[in-house]
Amino acid sequence: MTDLSWPKLVSLACLAPSSHNTQPWRFRIRASRIDLLADRTRALPVNDPDDRELVISCGAALFKLRCAIAAAGQAADVATLPQADDPDCVAAVTARIEPPDHHLVLLASLAGARRTWRLPFTPRPVAPVVIDALIAAAAAEGARLVPIVGEDRRDEVAALVADGDRIQWQDSRWRRELAMWMHPRRSGDGLVVPALAQPVAQAVVRTFDLGNGVAAKDRDLAAHSPLLAVIATDDDGAGDWLRAGQALQRMLLVALELGLQASYLNQPIEVPALRPRLAALAGTAGSPQLLLRLGYPNGSLPATPRRPLEEVVEMAPGRT
Repeated sequence: MTDLSWPKLVSLACLAPSSHNTQPWRFRIRASRIDLLADRTRALPVNDPDDRELVISCGAALFKLRCAIAAAGQAADVATLPQADDPDCVAAVTARIEPPDHHLVLLASLAGARRTWRLPFTPRPVAPVVIDALIAAAAAEGARLVPIVGEDRRDEVAALVADGDRIQWQDSRWRRELAMWMHPRRSGDGLVVPALAQPVAQAVVRTFDLGNGVAAKDRDLAAHSPLLAVIATDDDGAGDWLRAGQALQRMLLVALELGLQASYLNQPIEVPALRPRLAALAGTAGSPQLLLRLGYPNGSLPATPRRPLEEVVEMAPGRT
């Protein structure tokens, strides 16, 4: 990336969200471009057997890389899935000397303040004009944001979330995978637990089906969130997952610009039997990719840890 500081670009891209905070990406630095690679060694084969969420996470990192290039004063050319013989290369990004998209510059400045807000939101409703802005943000990246409208439908979606929790927690393989990603903050990835409590927390999750308790909590969170919405795409291939990830990241940053935070209730999508029921409740054609709850936070949260750059960057031959 001539004339650009790749550490700054990659550092901002790495702030993207990912399932279990796996951060399943790598960046190959070339003389004239950055290749974004899916790191399948960080996959979740039980929770995400097709690597759908993994590629969505890479799409979110791709959007943040575009924002970082804009913040550096240039524009980005993006080729998605550029090499048929290298399915791990999900995008090739080249900067060009051209005035950047000023909205991407603004969104780049907000990137470090995004949090996954798993706590209750304030009861303040989300105004229609704000929802319209979120819908437009997803549409700009080729996806659809579909709000769940009506109390009855919201309650049914909340019930689906609870069903998904119970189904997942009944699976001992799923519990072992979840426990494997419970890490102390110093590890730089995973679901953060205190270092001293890690062994006990992992043992409890591996051993006990906590589905009923988790289901009750998540159902309440869903039912009382100011906004529930689905991100959907027309089809369900790798290109659609990349679009969903970029739409997610643009929408999250626009939401932050408007004072909102978000978190995920993806259980009805991760459990295949529940996914068509969610699509029907949302009233959307195509494939639901993410289910989010959004609202206005009360307070602040610390940033989720990130891996050091040397773990996510590789230099192409000829680069040092």
